[in-house]
Amino acid sequence: MKQYLVKPGAKVKLSKIDPADTGDFKGGKEAALAEFEKLNGKLEALQELLFAEHKHKVLIVLQAMDAGGKDGTIRRVFDSVNPAGVRVASFKAPTAEELDHDYLWRIHKQVPGKGEMVIFNRSHYEDVLVVRVHNYVPPEVWEKRFDQINEFERMLAESGTTILKFYLHIDKDEQKERLQARLDDPTKRWKFRLGDLDERKRWDDYMEAFEDVLSKTSANYAPWYVIPANRKWYRDLVISSILVETLEGLKMKYPESEENLEGVVIE
Repeated sequence: MKQYLVKPGAKVKLSKIDPADTGDFKGGKEAALAEFEKLNGKLEALQELLFAEHKHKVLIVLQAMDAGGKDGTIRRVFDSVNPAGVRVASFKAPTAEELDHDYLWRIHKQVPGKGEMVIFNRSHYEDVLVVRVHNYVPPEVWEKRFDQINEFERMLAESGTTILKFYLHIDKDEQKERLQARLDDPTKRWKFRLGDLDERKRWDDYMEAFEDVLSKTSANYAPWYVIPANRKWYRDLVISSILVETLEGLKMKYPESEENLEGVVIE
C-alpha cells in the first residue's frame, strides 16, 4: 500500500492519480470484500489490544471533497471496533467561542489519549482549505499554517501519538453521481445541502488547495495517503490494510494484572 503514500517533500498532482485505481489487486470486488472481512477482524483485535495496553494513541484524519466517502469509511472500516476505545470528532464551521481562540484550540481538545483511537471527520486542515478557497483569511495568514500544522503534529507524534492521514480521492463525475443519489433518495436527502453545489463550482480551487496540503504536510511522523476512492470496496480495503499494518508495527502486548493472581480460584 506504500504506492499511495505521499513521500515527504514530494509534489502531488492529483490529476495524475487515478481515483478509480485498484492497484495490483486482481481479485475484483468479491475477493476484496472477503479480504476486507479478515482485516476487519484483525483491526478489532488490535484496537482491543491498543485499549488494554493503554500506552499508544492513534489519530486518523479523513479529508475529502463533499460526498468523498468520509462517513462511509467510518461506518465500514470501523464497524467492528469497540466504541469504548474509539471516538469520532467532526469539525464544522467554528463557533463564536472557537473563533475567539487560535484555530488549533478546538482541535487539540479532541486528540486521542492513551489507549484511544480518534477519527477526525474533517480536521485542522479545513483551515488551509476552506478558508483559502473562500478567501476567509488572506494568504499571508493561511500560508503560515502549513508550518504550524507540521509542528503541531510533530508535538503529538513526539508525545506518543501515531498519526495517519487519508485523502479520499474521487473525481468530479463520481461526486456528481453521489450527490445526485443523495438528492434522489428520501433517506439520504438530509445530507444534501444547496451549498454543496457552490462548493462543487470551486472544484479546481479545492484541488489546488489539497495538492498544497498533501505536498507540504506529509511527514514521516504524520504521513498522508492518497486513497483511490471511486470504488468504495477498494477504498475500504486499502485503508484497512494500512491501519492493520501500522498497528501491528506498534508491537503491542497485553499488560499483566496489577494484582497478584497466583492461586486465585473461582468458586
